[in-house]
Amino acid sequence: MINDALLYESYEIIRGEEFMAPSAGAYHNNVMGGLYASIRFYLRQHKNGNVFTDSIDVHLPDGNLFRPDLTVVTKENANIINWKKAIFGVPDMVVEVLSKSTRNNDLTIKKDIYESNGVKEYWIIDPWAKIVTVYHLRDGKFQLDDEYIYYDEDEWEELNDKEKATAKFDIKVSIFDDCIVNINDIFDGITF
Repeated sequence: MINDALLYESYEIIRGEEFMAPSAGAYHNNVMGGLYASIRFYLRQHKNGNVFTDSIDVHLPDGNLFRPDLTVVTKENANIINWKKAIFGVPDMVVEVLSKSTRNNDLTIKKDIYESNGVKEYWIIDPWAKIVTVYHLRDGKFQLDDEYIYYDEDEWEELNDKEKATAKFDIKVSIFDDCIVNINDIFDGITF
């Protein structure tokens, strides 16, 4: 007997072409779990939005269909959420975690599409380098906010004083006034 769930193919539509969206691995899921938990905790306290994992389709106005690794929709923009189906419209924030199969699209094509549709904040997480790159939409274009690097204990000890002084650990989620994600919440304790 074949399980019907195994027959369902997850896909994305990028510029009219259908692409298989493979399931993420365990490491990828742990990285996203830490970020999801941090943002979800904030949203539950402030009741000003919703956060979704990669199991929800995002139908953008230009016809592209994506399954971002993490999607945030503010309370003011909640009308784009169809609670029985998907998101139909432009989320406020999108996060993609790089993998070998999605890296090129996440860094180029998808970034450009999110930008042209008006996503306000785009994070790219490189799980292997343990870097979070944050872009903010300004005047219709993504501008680099910063890159945030996670250091384990050994890596931290190898840094000189100047490098330690310039290290940034708190990532501000710009679509909210006071939401901060510490990079340790994303990567700490995760091994591969």
